[in-house]
Amino acid sequence: MAFLILIRFVIIAFIVYLFYRGIRYLTDPKRKLDEAYEVERYYFHDDVKNVRKNFFITYKGAMFEGEKYLGTTENSFDVVTIFVWVRNESKLQGFTKDDFNFLKTEILTYYPMATISWKNPIEQLMKD
Repeated sequence: MAFLILIRFVIIAFIVYLFYRGIRYLTDPKRKLDEAYEVERYYFHDDVKNVRKNFFITYKGAMFEGEKYLGTTENSFDVVTIFVWVRNESKLQGFTKDDFNFLKTEILTYYPMATISWKNPIEQLMKD
């Protein structure tokens, strides 16, 4: 009798664990980033509370990575400098200045005090 109760408890615990893992999988931001990259959709993945972690943006099939630097503003510490680069330069084919201005606007939504610097070859396009 005690053995049956123990088996039922183990089965219920296993079902609860599977349900928990399923919810964690569905809400995982890294999985959402990978999915958006595959279908060439916009997605911004960042841990805003952790300045040491880079953020990732997928847009039109290209994956961008941004490195944040903490500094001082007039009355607080905030992210003041951001360097952004693309993971695979060949994915930039067809991008325009408007696309990069859109990305800049989206980044400034999260970090309004930051100045954004693009790494080559994006930097050359934005200077012209």
